[in-house]
Amino acid sequence: MNQLYSNHIGDLLKRHRQLMQNNDIENLIISSGTPIRVYQDDMDYPFKSSFFFRTYVPLTELPHSFIVIGLSGKPKLVYFQPVDFWHTPPADPSGYWTEHFEIEVIKETKAAAELLPLDNQAVAILGEDSEILADYEKAQKNPESLINAIYWQRAYKSDYEIECIKQANQLAARAHNVAEKMFRAGKSEQQIHLAYLESLGILEHQLPYGNIIALNANGAILHYHDCQSKVPDKVRSFLIDAGASVAGYHSDITRTYAYEAGEFAELISAMDAVNLECIGEARVGAEYGDLHASAHRKIARLIHDFNFVDMSVDALVETDITSTFFPHGLGHLIGLQVHDVGGQFADETGAAKPPPAAYPFLRSTRTIESNMVYTVEPGFYFIDPLLAKQKDGEYANAFNWDKIESFRPYGGIRIEDNIVIRESGVENLTRDAFSAL
Repeated sequence: MNQLYSNHIGDLLKRHRQLMQNNDIENLIISSGTPIRVYQDDMDYPFKSSFFFRTYVPLTELPHSFIVIGLSGKPKLVYFQPVDFWHTPPADPSGYWTEHFEIEVIKETKAAAELLPLDNQAVAILGEDSEILADYEKAQKNPESLINAIYWQRAYKSDYEIECIKQANQLAARAHNVAEKMFRAGKSEQQIHLAYLESLGILEHQLPYGNIIALNANGAILHYHDCQSKVPDKVRSFLIDAGASVAGYHSDITRTYAYEAGEFAELISAMDAVNLECIGEARVGAEYGDLHASAHRKIARLIHDFNFVDMSVDALVETDITSTFFPHGLGHLIGLQVHDVGGQFADETGAAKPPPAAYPFLRSTRTIESNMVYTVEPGFYFIDPLLAKQKDGEYANAFNWDKIESFRPYGGIRIEDNIVIRESGVENLTRDAFSAL
């Protein structure tokens, strides 16, 4: 990782310093962030360092710290390491990244003020405000032109970043296998969730996002987080959407399983094929929105083939009935954030490139380019409120309601892989990770 990181930070500094010059910035202050106190309480929410901060250093839970970047030389890391007997203080800075920084360790937050640039118009600050930075009045705070350019560039991942996401996929794939075994052993959602955490050796707040561990009809709730402790009377299906993190970079994987053989298991197999077909269409120069539209035709084919609605594939797409069964976007950029920024930008200025009106929940509309990392996650669900609209709608008589009713207890299906776009084709980090187990 040492050489990969060295190349990463060298290129990052070069690009960000060019952006600084373009915006008349001589010193850039990047804040890691400040813990947020629970309202009218004496405890903080779990802390995660700002993604601006994590772009440079793999310090995911380091508050009250700063990176200072000038136009030349090593960047400075102001590293907060308090003397603390109430909590575990941060360990001494160590690892492959340290040689690339001038590191100043401080014991009190106020000591940072003496190590930061003076407040002037040639200083820019990235990140949330803090007590130390509150008095900066002349500095530019989160200048839009700089941030938009950084967001745009974030879509292009370095080899170091791709390696981190690859390792995050490997960790998550192993944990997914543990979760599937727990499902087949008849465990509850909570037991499956805890086994997933244990297999990674982490606490819940260290996940990249809250696990979706859904048995049966709960799989129809797209962001299901209830995690029930009781095992259902009859176990039918299991949808798990869960990832892992490495050096602040994330994976985001979804799999769906049937407890027994049958038509729902056949639909899962068909959806797995749809996922691979969608990935097969991803290539440099393609529009991600076109992949999403193509996915709707594939979902229409399944709706027709499994006899859920008596309509042609063309009619299912034209009437938008596919959105009843597949209401979300096909995928998104992923990296330091699960839903990485800049997905709906037209260019480096931040000009908007919104999704089409027909697909408002599509998170990425970018033209696909080399070294971008995406999720691809087609879904097929039996969602009560969406089905209820169709029951009262123009095409109600075309729906095979008895067939749909028999599938409702299974919830839904989502298959999600993380892929890297290469000039030579697509690298599927998720499938590779599962294959290596």
